Amino acid sequence: MNNIKSVFTIKDLENISGIKAHTIRIWEKRYNLLVPERTDTNIRYYSSDNLQKLLNVVLLNNNNFKISKIALMSNDTIKVKARELAFNKAVNDEALNSLKLSMFQFDKILFNNTYSVLLHKKTFREVFKEVFIPFLDQIGLLWQTDTLLPAHEHFISNLISQKIQINIEKLDYTITKSKTTYVLFLPENEIHELGLMYLNYELALRGFSTIYLGQSLPVDNLSYFIKNETEVCFVTSLTVKPFDDKVLSYFMSIDEKITGTKHRLIAFGRKTTLVEGSKFNSNISLYSSLTELLSSL
Repeated sequence: MNNIKSVFTIKDLENISGIKAHTIRIWEKRYNLLVPERTDTNIRYYSSDNLQKLLNVVLLNNNNFKISKIALMSNDTIKVKARELAFNKAVNDEALNSLKLSMFQFDKILFNNTYSVLLHKKTFREVFKEVFIPFLDQIGLLWQTDTLLPAHEHFISNLISQKIQINIEKLDYTITKSKTTYVLFLPENEIHELGLMYLNYELALRGFSTIYLGQSLPVDNLSYFIKNETEVCFVTSLTVKPFDDKVLSYFMSIDEKITGTKHRLIAFGRKTTLVEGSKFNSNISLYSSLTELLSSL
């Protein structure tokens, strides 16, 4: 556990909690809610305990607890009341905060309880679209600001992955639309597959034939399917790979392979915006997000 991030700047706290740094400082000075430490050069920093307390405070404050009242509570009371709220409410904003808490505290019980309460109020599809996708978007932002460590993301991603797999297994899967086979894969060295996994669930739910190849697939491995007479729609997602300056050449390599065939490619993810307006000879469709792609199905 040595690689787990334990020191945070006030900007980290702002990025994670959604509370402006100015407000956090007011809460510190006026109510003594957080107690930052200082480096030898007098730079303030916050511990993981500070982060967890802030997330609990935000959850309570968003549910009609006044900051002045929260400040009078002990740390243990704040934590208990926040968990009670997380278990009992778990709808959208509250659920997002609970998921952040479970991620940074490595709290599997909190994650599962939040998910269970959500399922009492929403379908799995609603949970994924209304809660998990916004949560994953926030994780992406935390990555960009160096607030998140791989340990945190791996922990929460594995839990969400388990839920997708369970729901795929629950499907009474019957192929009703057999004209096209969807082959789902990620580019080489790309491991962020939750969006692709969920898309596999949506396609299976709609009766499409799918072949899920998963993470880090070299383009040459598509040759078997390209030679196949069955009409194939390749689907991929680009989160961190290929590198920005390699994205266009990546698409061009696939474009060259499927030009002149009846096959096509669908790609989604923020890196697709890097090649918007590019001319391809084959049928390639680009979507900036999973939400945009789902709305087109």
